[in-house]
Amino acid sequence: MTTTMRDSRFSVDPWDPGYAAALTKEALAELGSTSAELDLDVELAAAGWRPVGPAPGATPPGVLLVADGVRRIDARVWMHDPQGATPTPGIAASYAAGIVRCGPEGASLAAIDVCRSVFSAAPYASDVKTPAAVYQALPAADASMDELSLALQRQVTQLEVELAVRHRRQEGADELLLVDGPLRGRTHLPRTVGYIKTHHTAYLPPPQAAVVSALAPGQRTPIFLMGTSWRRHAWYVRLPSGSATPWAGVARCEAGADLRPDEVIELADSITLALPQLAGVDYKDPRAPQNLTPIGGLEKLLRHRLGDPRLLYRALRTAAASA
Repeated sequence: MTTTMRDSRFSVDPWDPGYAAALTKEALAELGSTSAELDLDVELAAAGWRPVGPAPGATPPGVLLVADGVRRIDARVWMHDPQGATPTPGIAASYAAGIVRCGPEGASLAAIDVCRSVFSAAPYASDVKTPAAVYQALPAADASMDELSLALQRQVTQLEVELAVRHRRQEGADELLLVDGPLRGRTHLPRTVGYIKTHHTAYLPPPQAAVVSALAPGQRTPIFLMGTSWRRHAWYVRLPSGSATPWAGVARCEAGADLRPDEVIELADSITLALPQLAGVDYKDPRAPQNLTPIGGLEKLLRHRLGDPRLLYRALRTAAASA
């Protein structure tokens, strides 16, 4: 019996397989199921959704600030009760936030801040002083690793907010700020857009999700209002990508729920014009194009500023032995 072999057509996602997928299989398979409350009629009626290009009079921001933060757990620790009770687990972590200023003259570092903290649910926890650094004691809701990690992430977000507020106080608040990640916790910052490059949840119903797949580079979806545990405006935008996979090069942007529709449209058009010029390239970044060039460069610099993890680990061991 003769068997005829047929070539199957496939496409390769440009996102590096070593990272979590830009769009997970589960999210792609469940494009109709979401618990989010959606208002799809903010810019266009839901039945009339189509790819949108920036309005003819739209202009990119003269200056775009790009903010990001990084974190690293330097050691798992145990906080010992002075009264002799069972020790409480915690984590000693280093984290940093920075802002890159992207303007006509190019990109430059505008601000950076590095912090070190020890997170624990123990009420008796105190600062940890080592030969290399001091770790400030900060509380966590409980001793689980999930909560310790959440407490650390909240501090990273807070550091980004404080850095952005301080920079804008010095330089003025007119510059558009792009923050890497969801806008949650930062919705009060003026002229600020959240930038999400990894999709864990498919929020749109199938007809509108099909519009995302149909986007050409430099186009976006109409704006919609989304409510989960918090409310925000959102839209999807596609960056230049050489892949034919449905969501290759797609990122989600978020803006505050309190903005008027015309304000959000102006913001979305401006950022849609700016993003393609900042898209990452695959020979430099395994998460290209969504991982923007300023974000990739800032992450690299921030991780360097965290210091040598081996040195800090030894310093923590030395301090623990001395105590």
